[in-house]
Amino acid sequence: MSAYWKTNQRRLAPWLFLAPGMIMFAVYVIIPIFQSMWLSFYDWDGLGAKTWIGTANYVELFDDEAFTKSLKNNVLWLVLFMLAVPIGLFMAIFLNQTVRGIRIYKSLFFFPFVISQVVVGLIFSWFYAPNFGLLYQVIEFFTGTGIAVLADEDYVNYGIIAAGLWPQIAYVMILYLTGLNNVAADQIEAARLDGAKGWKMLWYVIIPQLRPATFIAVVVTVIGALRSFDLVSVMTTGGPYGSSRVLSYYMYEQALSEYGYRMGYGAAIAVVLFAIMMIFISGFIWKMWRDETER
Repeated sequence: MSAYWKTNQRRLAPWLFLAPGMIMFAVYVIIPIFQSMWLSFYDWDGLGAKTWIGTANYVELFDDEAFTKSLKNNVLWLVLFMLAVPIGLFMAIFLNQTVRGIRIYKSLFFFPFVISQVVVGLIFSWFYAPNFGLLYQVIEFFTGTGIAVLADEDYVNYGIIAAGLWPQIAYVMILYLTGLNNVAADQIEAARLDGAKGWKMLWYVIIPQLRPATFIAVVVTVIGALRSFDLVSVMTTGGPYGSSRVLSYYMYEQALSEYGYRMGYGAAIAVVLFAIMMIFISGFIWKMWRDETER
C-alpha cells in the first residue's frame, strides 16, 4: 500500500504544483477568449440587455474604413517589429565578450526594457516634439525645415514603431545573451578547426543552437507588435485623423471609450486580432516542430 501511495504521489506532485498556474491561466486567459468570441455575436452596450445579431459585427468590419486602416497599420507594425530579432541577435553577439566594463554596457543596453511603455512613449514624444524636440531640431538644422513626426500622417506610424522597437530590441538581446551562454563550446572549436569563421560560423554553428531563444523572441515580438496599444494611446491617441490607429486601440475606442460602448463590435475586433496572432504563432510553432522532426 505504501509503495502504491508513493507512486501516486510522484505522479500527482507535478500536477499539484502546476494546478494554481493552470487555474489562473484558465480563468484570466482561456475563459475570456471564449467569452469574447461569444460576445462578438451580440449587440451590447455593456449595461443593458444583449441582442443576438449573429455575424453582423463581422460583416460590418469589412465595410469599416477605420478597421481597414487599423489592420494595415498592424501589418506595418508586424513587419517592422520583426527587425528586433536580428538586431537583438547582433547586439547580443557584440556584448557577449569578456572585456573590461562589458557588464556596464549590458546594463545600458538592457535599460530600455525595464522602464514602462508609458515612459517610453513620453520620452519619444518629447524627442519628436516640434520646435524643441531633438529629432526636430536636427532635421531643421540639416534641411532648414523640421518635421513634426507625430503630426504627419506619412511618418507617425514609423515614429511610434521606432519607440516600440527600442525596448523590444533590448528584450530580444537578453534572450539571445542567455542562449549564447548555452552554446556548445566544443562545436565552435570543431568548426574553427574545419575553417569556419565569420558568417559561416554564425549561420551554421551558432544560430542553430539558438533556436529556443529565437522561438521565444519571435513569439514575444509578434505579440508585442499586435498588442501595440499603450504607445499609440500615449503618443497620438490614434491621430492624426486616425492614421496611427491599430486594432487594439480601435477595439478600445469602440468598446470602452466615450465614443463607443459597442462591446460586441469591440469583441469582434478582438477576435480578429487574436486570430491573426494565432496564425503567425501557430505557423512558427509548426515550422519549429517540422525542423526538429527532420533532424
